[in-house]
Amino acid sequence: MPIALTRAVSPSMADCQLTHLVRTPLDVGRAAAQHGMYEAALAACGYEVVRVPPAPACPDAVFVEDVLVAVDEIAIATRPGAASRRAEVSGVAEAAARWRPVVAIEAPGTLDGGDVLRLGRRLLVGRSGRTNDDGIRQLAALLAPFGYTVDAVEVGGCLHLKSAITEAGERTVLVNPAWIHVDSLGLAGWSILEVDPGEPNAANVLRAGARVVASDAYPRTRATLERAGVQVVVVDVSEIAKAEGAVTCCSVLLD
Repeated sequence: MPIALTRAVSPSMADCQLTHLVRTPLDVGRAAAQHGMYEAALAACGYEVVRVPPAPACPDAVFVEDVLVAVDEIAIATRPGAASRRAEVSGVAEAAARWRPVVAIEAPGTLDGGDVLRLGRRLLVGRSGRTNDDGIRQLAALLAPFGYTVDAVEVGGCLHLKSAITEAGERTVLVNPAWIHVDSLGLAGWSILEVDPGEPNAANVLRAGARVVASDAYPRTRATLERAGVQVVVVDVSEIAKAEGAVTCCSVLLD
């Protein structure tokens, strides 16, 4: 059975890092309940959910995607662009070592997993406020022996690449064209679905086996996905979204 690594919502989540959102009151108890339903959705998609040790002193600890990038052969412990998040890395890396050899991004490189989109043997990596050129170079060097290619992508208007584009199915991506220039990505032969213009944050969906997990806040984009034959499992992540989180952020899938 494939594994989904998750981590509990921190009791200090209200002190999370924010870049594009204005801080608003965050109900940590409600966020934890939503996270539990998210984990249930992953289980319904066929994953064994494994929680890594909690990190109560780290407000953003639930967002495990940012601190670990996993491919079939290895996992890469990242070096987050926000220095306050680097204490999150070791616990997730140690847990992942049960299933993958773990290597690491080193200074001066920075890399957030939310900027890394894997499409088969190709990885698109967003050059963002959290991921720099040296981090991208190191990732490419670590993955090259296994036959992966890494391409840097310019992204603007959002925190991470996967706010702007995610994989929604077999050779299918979901994008917000306002935040990324799709024509520059070399996706000939791929089906490109666009978010509803009134739902700019809807491009973040998590492909989990034969389905995708998506926020229930974007019904028009969900309809677009379903018309394209994508099976969608919706979850409420409204409280988690106040911390600039979304559905890909809260797990690392080991298929």
